[in-house]
Amino acid sequence: MKPELVLVGPMMPHVMAALDEDFTVHRLWETADPDALLADVGERVRAIATSGNIGATAALMDALPKAEIISCYGVGVDSIDLAHAAKRGVIVTNTPEVLNDDVANMAIALLLATSRRICVGDRYVRAGKWPQHGEMPLTRGIRGKRVGILGLGRIGKDIAAKASVFGVEILYHGRSPQDDVPHRYYGDLVEMARDSDYLVAICPGGEATRNLVNRQVMDALGPEGVLINVARGTVVDEAELVLALQEGRLGGAGLDVFLEEPQVPEPLLSMDQVVLQPHAASATVETRHAMGDLVVQNLRAHFAGKPALTAVQ
Repeated sequence: MKPELVLVGPMMPHVMAALDEDFTVHRLWETADPDALLADVGERVRAIATSGNIGATAALMDALPKAEIISCYGVGVDSIDLAHAAKRGVIVTNTPEVLNDDVANMAIALLLATSRRICVGDRYVRAGKWPQHGEMPLTRGIRGKRVGILGLGRIGKDIAAKASVFGVEILYHGRSPQDDVPHRYYGDLVEMARDSDYLVAICPGGEATRNLVNRQVMDALGPEGVLINVARGTVVDEAELVLALQEGRLGGAGLDVFLEEPQVPEPLLSMDQVVLQPHAASATVETRHAMGDLVVQNLRAHFAGKPALTAVQ
């Protein structure tokens, strides 16, 4: 008999087809009464497939007492109760590495879009202002500028490598210095922000980093500085970000993530110095396909009696 699995939310068609091939899948989001479904199948289910934005609560795990593994579509696992999973002996996996390139590319795209005002220029041309008003005001180049990276992990290193091609200086802040990188380390985030022209957030989410980019950090980055966030919305104090931009204490922002997605603070929508994306850094066909494949591969490895490929714990 196939192992039984709860699929918390929809995934790409090829992923759901692969899961259906190997498992008896219970689609939680399709049922009118999720609690009733969990009560009915809970004693038989051995796996959970979820995504980083939905996660898995302690209550879900407790409703599935035979669950052995949670396979997560995404790198971030801050929406999964890791402490409870560890207590229950449940393996948690994610999908690292396969999305590094595209997330780093989005960070660079936001860096260029904010500095060269790409979206403003696009609207300027479409509105017919070029023939009417002539050239736009000059924008900013990035060669010689300092880019501070908050979180020099796998993706952070990719961002550093790609940004270096443009002739910028890389600074970084994290829990500790890394001996194998040539960039300048800052133990104090405010100090790094003060020395940076651009601050790129790519650290994990969760309570440990909540509001890490606060008013003090934004004021240190200053009226010419730009914040790029491709991490999690929780990393930035969003209310303070809006105020800093409104008051001109921060020069601009490129944001792919927000505190209460898909809701975006209304004031940001009319700010020309801000570039907005719908949490789309990893949203390419190639990357999302590879992420889905890894969700399935982790489950297949576990139920074949092998170690999961990318276990978080």
